[in-house]
Amino acid sequence: MKVLNSLKSAKQRHPDCRVVRRRGRVYVICKSNPRFKARQGGASKKK
Repeated sequence: MKVLNSLKSAKQRHPDCRVVRRRGRVYVICKSNPRFKARQGGASKKK
């Protein structure tokens, strides 16, 4: 999967896309077109 530089540009792909923050990660979720899903962040591990 190609990773975009910013998820803000991923939001512009489709009107149904929404940017959501969960557990320190940023997700783009799109109910009507699931191939627009994306994730950013979350490389650090919890101890």
